[in-house]
Amino acid sequence: MDGEEREALVDGTPPGGMTGERSMRRTGFLYDERYLLHKTTQYHPEHHERLAAIYRGIAEAGLLEKLVLIKAKPADLKWVQRVHDPEYIKRFDNACCLGHTCFDSADNEMCVETMNVALLAVGGILEVLDRLMTGQIDNAFCAVRPPGHHAAPTQAMGFCYFNNIAIAAKYLQEKWGVGKVMIVDFDVHHGNGTQLIFEKDPTVFYYSIHEHPTFAYPGTGREFEQGTGPGLGFTMNCPVLPGQGDEEYFAQIRSRLFPVFDWFSPQVLLLSTGFDAHADDDMSDIKLSTDAFTWIAHKLKEMADRYCGGRLVSLLEGGYCIARLPELGRNHVSVLLED
Repeated sequence: MDGEEREALVDGTPPGGMTGERSMRRTGFLYDERYLLHKTTQYHPEHHERLAAIYRGIAEAGLLEKLVLIKAKPADLKWVQRVHDPEYIKRFDNACCLGHTCFDSADNEMCVETMNVALLAVGGILEVLDRLMTGQIDNAFCAVRPPGHHAAPTQAMGFCYFNNIAIAAKYLQEKWGVGKVMIVDFDVHHGNGTQLIFEKDPTVFYYSIHEHPTFAYPGTGREFEQGTGPGLGFTMNCPVLPGQGDEEYFAQIRSRLFPVFDWFSPQVLLLSTGFDAHADDDMSDIKLSTDAFTWIAHKLKEMADRYCGGRLVSLLEGGYCIARLPELGRNHVSVLLED
């Protein structure tokens, strides 16, 4: 693809200026059964059944035939190294090969397949981005594990080993020449790894709405954390007190997040999609309803349509209530499919 074609895609116009009406979005769905091979113990929150439940909800709703199904292939390590230190990657790989059952802390349970699965998660996301930027899909939901937004350049944290969304942003910029990327993180836990990676970068705007304190984890994401150096003002945290619900989230998103789109004008919107702020999820004290997640998805898709030519990619982070995940995943994908 030459530079003119790439520029046209980034600007939102397909090569040749062709446009067309469609009754439904071409929504990519990244899922791979090999993501289930990352095994944790039965009572660990980040259990493989989470992903199976999301897939089941989407399949039983008859949505699979409406989606562009995408399988994963392992990521080239050079893209992981855009975010993570090579020595950290080597240490992680060695721990897997040696059969260690946790990495960096007891929270980060693992097995011999975890490194391979983490590379498949990243690789699948990069495949999604290629399809997005070449106009093969309009948006996408990436049902991946392990999650990523807590992972720092040299440390695994909070069930996360590679920071999937940070690698995705770097990939968009380096391979596809995207100038400005916005990351919206609505997992109930602050994405401390993502914030750390981009805190000095004015080309990536990071927004997080999260409970604080959330069982004191991870302890970051306070309102005064706004980036540093050239990145000052390109990080926005909206901490929400325990016990709050739909109306507090709606008010924060309307008053704080929406105005950012106007002055930052992102070219691609990436979502750290966590379903763990649901009232039935034991991993938080936030009380969002199922409908609140649908509202969030609708509004963020509207912002992507208005500012990013519709280019939106949603990456799964948390969400641990197995009973609710089928409907939450189904509803999220249904919103992305709507024209």
